[in-house]
Amino acid sequence: MQRTLLPILSNRKALIGLAIVLLYVAVALLAPVLTGHDPIKRVGRPHEAPSLDHILGTTRMGRDVFTQLIWGTRTSLFIGLLAGSIVTVIGVILGVTAGYFGGWIDEAINFITNIALVIPQLPLLLVIAAFVGEASPLVIVLIIGLTSWAWGARVTRAQTMTLRQRDFILASELIGEPKWRMIVVELMPNLLSIIGFNFIGSVIYTIITEATLEFLGLGDPLAVSWGTMLYNAQTASAMSVGAWWEVFAPATAIAVIGIGLSLINFAVDEISNPRLRTLGTVNAAVRKQRKLDRARTVAHGQEA
Repeated sequence: MQRTLLPILSNRKALIGLAIVLLYVAVALLAPVLTGHDPIKRVGRPHEAPSLDHILGTTRMGRDVFTQLIWGTRTSLFIGLLAGSIVTVIGVILGVTAGYFGGWIDEAINFITNIALVIPQLPLLLVIAAFVGEASPLVIVLIIGLTSWAWGARVTRAQTMTLRQRDFILASELIGEPKWRMIVVELMPNLLSIIGFNFIGSVIYTIITEATLEFLGLGDPLAVSWGTMLYNAQTASAMSVGAWWEVFAPATAIAVIGIGLSLINFAVDEISNPRLRTLGTVNAAVRKQRKLDRARTVAHGQEA
């Protein structure tokens, strides 16, 4: 635990990213406490500008934008985390199975993965969502989760095939270790960085894709999420009438959570990649030496 936490706590990107994500999680959990309004009820006049009564203004229907943003955080995070988990689990299972067992199992899984990779992702999602109709958040989770696992499976397979030839795996096979134990105990701990990378990337992709589907009108209009907020702002011509806050609030929320998750993703890559970690140490040493040189130059100038 100490070896895991120390690199994270000493990485500035990881700390900033975790702070952003934890803030969003806290907002989602404390939604009933942070606002007393109902997100779908009229509480003011149409298109009220931000004020003390309505921090982020109101929509054309007189709904409080701040309240919708808070409750939309809960919905969008739920979709992102759940769909990201489904994508990661499917990708890990298929990737590890194909990479470890090889043979006809690898060929069959690789054939299915290649088909999934060739099909354009966004058009496929649009077709499925249009066929379903007004997709609820849970339906969007299933659509994204069951169609977006191919890239993660391919990366996990490649890493598993590399680890498969390592001495500790071959030694475990020679002493008669069962296959399930070699996968769970020997392989999986060495795949954690790849799994974490895939999960975080899947969450980012899911949140953006969910917002895209709902912005295009393929989601449930009664559900409160960042995507439906953007869709309602578009249909109400919010920007045309000067109600910029209707677009600014959900768009900023999506951008900031994307930045937070991306920072964590970069940090995981740096922590798990010795070359990047060494490069970061060298850069830090160079910056420190430059500061010392500037300080010495200033000191000499003052003495002169």
